[in-house]
Amino acid sequence: MNIFDTHAHYDNPAFDADREEILCNLSANGIGNVVNVGANIQTTKNTLELIEKYPFFYGSVGIHPSETGELNDRVMKWLREMAARERVVAIGEIGLDYHWEEPDKAVQKHWFVRQLSLAREVDLPVIIHSRDAAKDTLDIIKGERVKELGGVIHCFSYGRELAREYLNMGFYLGIGGVVTFESAKKLKEVVDYMPLDRIVLETDCPYLSPAPHRGKRNSSLNLTYVVDEISQLKGIGVDEVIAVTSQNARDLYRLSN
Repeated sequence: MNIFDTHAHYDNPAFDADREEILCNLSANGIGNVVNVGANIQTTKNTLELIEKYPFFYGSVGIHPSETGELNDRVMKWLREMAARERVVAIGEIGLDYHWEEPDKAVQKHWFVRQLSLAREVDLPVIIHSRDAAKDTLDIIKGERVKELGGVIHCFSYGRELAREYLNMGFYLGIGGVVTFESAKKLKEVVDYMPLDRIVLETDCPYLSPAPHRGKRNSSLNLTYVVDEISQLKGIGVDEVIAVTSQNARDLYRLSN
């Protein structure tokens, strides 16, 4: 089975010079599927174009917490319409990001809840972004009964206790290049602790390249480094990591095998 990249941003300008070349070479290099993730109105539109052009691509529609200032009822109606498109498999990325002061926390929380309601309306899983917002994210997810929807905590960055909370609710945890960093001891502990059948692979490309290429543009081809790290942490073969995480991705996004 080939690697499944559950979270990418190939519409990013970092790929403008060679996007076609990279994407056309993914399959030959062991990458089976990619989910391109919307983060604002324009990137959601870009994602819809990519999934029309590349048959191995899927997409998600949603507004990142840092972009929630552009949300209103009209945009929410548009997102609902776009969620019905073929090969749109999730609502996301949505959530909370308190790393920056703007948008205001109350604004982020309001639109997080609204987009969770949208996911419930259209019956799609969610891709959750949570940065420096552990308690509020968990409180909203519990309060809104998001475990009924299912989804993934993208770029999981918290410790074992919070991992246990999400795993107990049936969420998947997105693991990418950060797990290869020497400084990522907390995340390595989480990967060691959690069951393999809850891990999904992701790049967040062009961001978060694994250790050998840290600071450079990321792509799905770098997921082999993440697979190797998980293999070592779990004491299992790379083929098993690829097979199980790829099946996890298909289960997460409710794709037929």
